[in-house]
Amino acid sequence: MKISASLYSSKQRSITQLVDELDKCHIDFFHIDCNDDPSVFEDIAAIKKISKTPIDLHIISDRPEFYLPLIEKHEIDYVTFQFENLNGKKIHLPKFQSTTWGLAITSDTPVDVFEEYKDDCDFILMMTTTPGQSGGTFRKDNFKRIRKFRNKYAEKKIHVDGGVNDETGFILRILGVHSVVSGSYLVNHESIGEALLHLRSSIIHSDFHIKDFMIDVQDAPVLPLKNLNVPQVIKHIDDYNLGFTLLSDPDKKLAGISSNADVRKGLLKHLDNFNNITLDDIINRHPVYIKENASISELLKLIQSKSFLISYLPVVNDQMELTGALSFINLIRSES
Repeated sequence: MKISASLYSSKQRSITQLVDELDKCHIDFFHIDCNDDPSVFEDIAAIKKISKTPIDLHIISDRPEFYLPLIEKHEIDYVTFQFENLNGKKIHLPKFQSTTWGLAITSDTPVDVFEEYKDDCDFILMMTTTPGQSGGTFRKDNFKRIRKFRNKYAEKKIHVDGGVNDETGFILRILGVHSVVSGSYLVNHESIGEALLHLRSSIIHSDFHIKDFMIDVQDAPVLPLKNLNVPQVIKHIDDYNLGFTLLSDPDKKLAGISSNADVRKGLLKHLDNFNNITLDDIINRHPVYIKENASISELLKLIQSKSFLISYLPVVNDQMELTGALSFINLIRSES
C-alpha cells in the first residue's frame, strides 16, 4: 500500500524541510489540498525543484475548469476533484500525458456516483473524515463502503484520506486499498521514519473490532452443510472467487471451511479415482476462527500463534454463529 504524506498538515516543519525528510524515508507521494487556492501551485513548483516524488493534488472547488491549465503546466501526477463541490455538473477531464484523474467523495456520498466518471477516472479518493480537516477520526462505516466500491469497480484503485494511523492502515491493507493519505499522524510525529514504519507494517494500538471491517455473513461464501455434496462446494468456492467457502449447521453455527487447498488435498488423495472424493476429504471441520468482538491486537496474536499461513478466517459471535469472514489475500499481496 502506498503512503501519501499530507504536506499542509505539518505544524513543526516548513514544506522544504518536510519534503527533504520525507524523501529520505522514501515516501510514495506528496499530498496537497487545494481549497480553491491557485497559490498552491507555487508550492508545487518549489517542491518539484527539489524532489522527484509524485504530487497527489486534491482540489476542492466549484470552478474545476479553472485549474486544468495549471495542472497541465505543472504536470501533476495525480489529481482529484471533490465531487460535492461540482454541484451536479459533470466536469470534462482531458487526457494529459502526465496526469491520472480521480474523484473524491465524502463519507456521506454514495459510492455509486463514481459511475458517471468511471471512464475518465482511474481511482476514487474516499474522504473518511471531514474534507480539509486535519487530525479527524476515521469513520468506520467507510470500511463497508470501501468493500462495496471494490466489488463494483474491481479494476479501479482506491485511495483513502482521513484518520489514517497504524491500525486503520492495517485494516485498509486487508481491504486492498492502493494508497492512503496520512496527515497529522505522519508529518507531526516526532520521528517520521518510525510513523511511516507503523503505517506500513505494524500496530501499536487497537480500537476497532473485527465486526467493523469483516465481510458480513450475507456477503460471505457460506453453504449449509446439510444435504451438501462435493460439486456444490467446489462451485461455490469458484463463484465467490475468494478461495474458500464456509459451512454452517442448521443452527447457523460454524461447521467447517473448505478452501482451494482443501480441495487440492482431496484431489491428491484420490488421484486414482476422483469419484471417490467425499466431503470429509475437502472440509476442515475444526478451522481456526475469530470472535467478532476481538480487537486487531487479538487478531494479530492469533495469527502469530499459528505455525502455518492464515489466508482466511471465519468470524463468529459468542454463540459460535457465523457472522462473517476475513480474507487476507490483499494484505499478503501488499506485503510482497
